[in-house]
Amino acid sequence: MRSRTAAVILAALMTAATLTGCVANAPASGSGAGAAATALTVSSTTDACTVSESTAPSGTVVFTITNTTDAATEFYLLADDGLRIVGEVENIAPGAPRELTLAIAPGDYYTVCKPGMTGDGIGKAVFTVTDSGAAVATGDEATRIEAAATAYAAYVKDQVAQLVPATQTFLASYLAGDDATARSLYATTRASYERIEPVAESFGHLDPAVDFREADVPAGEEWTGWHRIEKDLWPPADVGYVALTADQRSTYAQKLTSDTEALYDAVHAEDYSVSIDAISNGAIALMDEVASGKITGEEEIWSHTDLWDFQANLDGARVAYEGVRDIVRDSDPKLVTQIDAEFASLQALLATHGSLDSGFTSYTELSTADVKKLADGINALSEPLSHLTAALVS
Repeated sequence: MRSRTAAVILAALMTAATLTGCVANAPASGSGAGAAATALTVSSTTDACTVSESTAPSGTVVFTITNTTDAATEFYLLADDGLRIVGEVENIAPGAPRELTLAIAPGDYYTVCKPGMTGDGIGKAVFTVTDSGAAVATGDEATRIEAAATAYAAYVKDQVAQLVPATQTFLASYLAGDDATARSLYATTRASYERIEPVAESFGHLDPAVDFREADVPAGEEWTGWHRIEKDLWPPADVGYVALTADQRSTYAQKLTSDTEALYDAVHAEDYSVSIDAISNGAIALMDEVASGKITGEEEIWSHTDLWDFQANLDGARVAYEGVRDIVRDSDPKLVTQIDAEFASLQALLATHGSLDSGFTSYTELSTADVKKLADGINALSEPLSHLTAALVS
């Protein structure tokens, strides 16, 4: 998190990325001359997200979503990594069907609904798009840039929407004195924040309040946020640490809750937007976060859960990059090939130490050689990635 240049680079960061080749609200004729759109229905209930078919031919697909709950819902088509958002519809009111029209390339995807528009969704299911042989229109460059911005905004909103209830669950355990459960939830809950951290940095006051390490707090200012609670959950025995009282825990928990909700409100504001270069700069900034904090072990100095943060930063950087990848490929295919290879190599190396689902090795258990390999992998990716924005806007 400690890249101070990220806050400058991303001062404008506030909206959006896409899986290029999948254009939201494309016209029915956009999948190729004479091609008919595939019409599917989606039923969003309190406990299911039922799509009428689990497969469709490539080209234009129209999802008609009906909400049978008593609150607004959302529908998403996710890419094969389960993170990137190909298309989404928000604020689907009960009894008021909405349509999502997409021009979709062949591949594997996921469908998911989000009743109440918070959390990580329900009914996530594989959706396969077969090759129909028809060309999938992606539109001109302006259209693709707009689609990239729209999809990245949706990704940011989704990550923050998952962060809010997950933080509440984590804090409930912390306030109840169930420190073992709170410790088990700490790193995975933070993942949604770490994926989009440059967004919080762009709002100025939020990232310092939510995610400053103790060493980053200016003299005379109060230390709050995740790492204040981290230290209380993993108290250092060798520095005479005094545990927080129940009232103090409540104070810091309430502050983290309100700051997280403020982040949610900020990214859901009507004027939330981002420039295309901010998307690529976001990918660069997230890798700077890894190089300046995670790889040194300084980010999670008490819990040693740095590799969880590392993975989340890598996830976020990849999503931002892939949102603009195909636009850059037109002007610099060699750069795209190099970045693709370095992302894959670094992910494979990180996977040797675990995963977000199964857990990672504690950072204190890594050898000097392990850390050097990771550092080399970061540098190998960061160098070509640093040229991404120039290639995008040139």
